[in-house]
Amino acid sequence: MAEAPFILRVRVTPGASRVSVGGKWAGPGGDTRLIVRVTAPPEKGKANKAAADALAKAFGLPKSAVSITAGETDRLKSFALDGDPPVLTKRLAALLEE
Repeated sequence: MAEAPFILRVRVTPGASRVSVGGKWAGPGGDTRLIVRVTAPPEKGKANKAAADALAKAFGLPKSAVSITAGETDRLKSFALDGDPPVLTKRLAALLEE
């Protein structure tokens, strides 16, 4: 049986001055998400691809191990990460504190 993917909830800011992954965004309903900033514009999926690439780098994964699962046209997105869940959870905790 295949292991369930690690689902990561993020808030993406396109058009930023630099690419960064880190920090915690607290939504109005108590929703906590990892902040991802990308320089790509929010058009034709450019920001989504840039966010996926930035997440792959931040988590030490190949680009093919990161895919968007929800929020393709929204700032609030979900990505599936294909990796070792305990390692990914530890890395996420560190990124949220940045």
